[in-house]
Amino acid sequence: MKDYDNFDNTFLTKLLCIIAVLALAFVIAVVAIGLLSGESLPNANDSNAETFVFDESNENSTNEAEETEYSPESIRDTEPVPPETVDTETEAATSEPLPDITDEPAPTMLGKTEDMGQEYIDSVIFLGDSATYGLKSYQMLKDGRDTKQLWATKNATLTLNDILSKKIVYPESGEEVSIASAAEMSKPEILIITLGIEGIVYIEEDDFKEEYSSLIDAVLTASPHTKIILQSIFPVASEIKNSPKLTNELVDRANTWVYEIASGKGLRYLDTQSVLKNESGVLDSKFDNGGTGITLNDTGFSAVLDYIRTHGYK
Repeated sequence: MKDYDNFDNTFLTKLLCIIAVLALAFVIAVVAIGLLSGESLPNANDSNAETFVFDESNENSTNEAEETEYSPESIRDTEPVPPETVDTETEAATSEPLPDITDEPAPTMLGKTEDMGQEYIDSVIFLGDSATYGLKSYQMLKDGRDTKQLWATKNATLTLNDILSKKIVYPESGEEVSIASAAEMSKPEILIITLGIEGIVYIEEDDFKEEYSSLIDAVLTASPHTKIILQSIFPVASEIKNSPKLTNELVDRANTWVYEIASGKGLRYLDTQSVLKNESGVLDSKFDNGGTGITLNDTGFSAVLDYIRTHGYK
């Protein structure tokens, strides 16, 4: 009996050890599988989510940015530099107040530039009425009286009413064509339009803008890459004997219409009239052609061309 008792005890001890080892191995296997599953298997509900790695300070700044509503006025053109990349010089530079830009010209208004030179003037086509015809009469443009830079009618007058039907003398051939046809044939690089002095006494704002806009649309359809500049109507004298109803108040009002057309069409506006006025806000007598009070002399046109050269369209 003693031998059997020893056998049973030895066998039982070995069996318990085997069971314990197997149980321990099972537990280790389960833990290992759980760890591997947690690290490698993505959550199906987050399959489209982006994963970001950031420290606590970045997390706080991200939450603040999401909660803040920005008005258009508060948005700057330059993006902020992340705090961790700001060095001492950059931080000092960005802490300085922004420059005051209230005096800078609006995008529509052609502002002051360097002198673009005679080559710039030679690249321009001028479309205008009797007020601009002096560019040819005084031989202010390339080739003088034979210049091909001036588009005008036979009698040098051009009113805005029914403008699309008006014919100009196309200088390349001498034939009379519509303005749109001339644009289609020549494809001018820059076209400066100066219209309005003839007719502003009677034309209403809506008609003025409609006719002017229809001309611009026709030109751009014919020559899409032409840079169009709308030049201000030139000022007049304080008193005009032949046209007593034509005043600088009318001219100034019409120039606001010209500017609004340019702005609405994404064009440029040339405020040439500003250099032609005296301290009283009327045409300076030194620019007046023979005292007519309306048209310019050669000195006046020189001032106009100088202004165009130093307010270039880049």
